[in-house]
Amino acid sequence: MSNKQFAPATQRNREAILEVLLQVLPSRGTILEIASGTGEHATYFAPSLKPRKWLPSDPSAIARDSIAAWLQELPSENLYPPIELDASLPVWSLESMDLQDLEICAIANINMIHISPWQACLGLMAGARRILPSGGILYMYGPYKLNGKHTAPSNEAFDASLQMQNPEWGVRDLDDAIAAAKAQNLTLIKTVQMPANNLSVVFQRD
Repeated sequence: MSNKQFAPATQRNREAILEVLLQVLPSRGTILEIASGTGEHATYFAPSLKPRKWLPSDPSAIARDSIAAWLQELPSENLYPPIELDASLPVWSLESMDLQDLEICAIANINMIHISPWQACLGLMAGARRILPSGGILYMYGPYKLNGKHTAPSNEAFDASLQMQNPEWGVRDLDDAIAAAKAQNLTLIKTVQMPANNLSVVFQRD
């Protein structure tokens, strides 16, 4: 039996996300994906992003098994095996590795901060400050509130369902994410309206 997991949203959003990534990512280096989930994004993006390399990660062993299964089915020479990484921790597992060899130039984080405690978002920003070079990119994707208000009734219903599952989850206000990034020397350089009332949010390390 395969360990592959499937996320239906991946099929719907991956082309639109890839279009933005091709515009904003540095031309060379390694993109660290935080909270890679099933691994479907990793195997879809990596071949189109050469010569860049893609490093998937996830704190969940089930997710890492799924990523590994997808990599086995859809291998790409610029796609690393998944590593264990919990964005909410004050020091990431990755930081014990030789980061110069990895040449991390960007971090991609798709659909995480609303399905995790706020500490995960704060940890993501702090980790980006620690490991990104000057000019490095933090790319985030998902639903956001704007000026404290939901952008669509579907997002409001989604937010309510998330908070029923876990009171620490929920659709975040974009201003809060920008403030958390700014506190870690990350400057907002671009937001892009995406399908299904989502946003691509792009920060750059000062």
